[in-house]
Amino acid sequence: MHRFYLPPAEAAQPELTLSERESHHAVNVLRLRAGERVAVMDGAGGECLCEVTDTDKKAVRLAVKQRNRHEPLPYRITLLQAMTKGKSMDFIVQKATELCVHRIVPLAAERSVVQVGSDDAQAKVEKWRSIAIDSIKQCGCPWLPEIEAPITPRAQISRNETHDLALIASLQGNTRHPRECVEEYAAEHGGSPESLCIWIGPEGDFTPAESNEILSAGNLPITLGRVVLRSETAAVYTLACLNYELQAPVREG
Repeated sequence: MHRFYLPPAEAAQPELTLSERESHHAVNVLRLRAGERVAVMDGAGGECLCEVTDTDKKAVRLAVKQRNRHEPLPYRITLLQAMTKGKSMDFIVQKATELCVHRIVPLAAERSVVQVGSDDAQAKVEKWRSIAIDSIKQCGCPWLPEIEAPITPRAQISRNETHDLALIASLQGNTRHPRECVEEYAAEHGGSPESLCIWIGPEGDFTPAESNEILSAGNLPITLGRVVLRSETAAVYTLACLNYELQAPVREG
């Protein structure tokens, strides 16, 4: 079944009309016709099973047959991702969305090749949000991540956000596997963390000064293995590890 996206307020209407962009894709690419069934996602856990009632080049109208509500995951992960060059940042947004990350904060780290000015920031966010929307339609994740405008690591630290578990992927010594951090938290608190953040550096990693500031703010250094991963690989690897650990059955003993 083909999936489409509408914002929550629009998806809550008794009869739905796809946006011009979505309608163009439905009519000219997918060749949808009246009577076919589709799904509409609102990115906030809602899903409508619909029947196409009318189509033209600028609008596809749908009758809602069933509404479903998906429960959120019992944890929220914030990805603090240093911006990377080329299309690799687009790749990170796409894969992070597939892995149901709750929030993405792009970081303008000192070694980030790409630096976004204030005039370009909103355009970048809109582009990344469009990628995330396409991603939830493809994978079926009912939750659209929050994507913020780029900020510096120091500015992010100054927000003084509180997370149950705050981690940084590190190339330095004294690191632990993500599983150890999750298990230690669960042992101390009687349950898995509900709010997590993970810092991922750019190619070449954070500078020593940035790393020291992040670590001094209480973030725990974790290892991603013996080899040095590209930034986009590190993001996907870490999110996959955390999702696996947080969704795994509680280990006895």
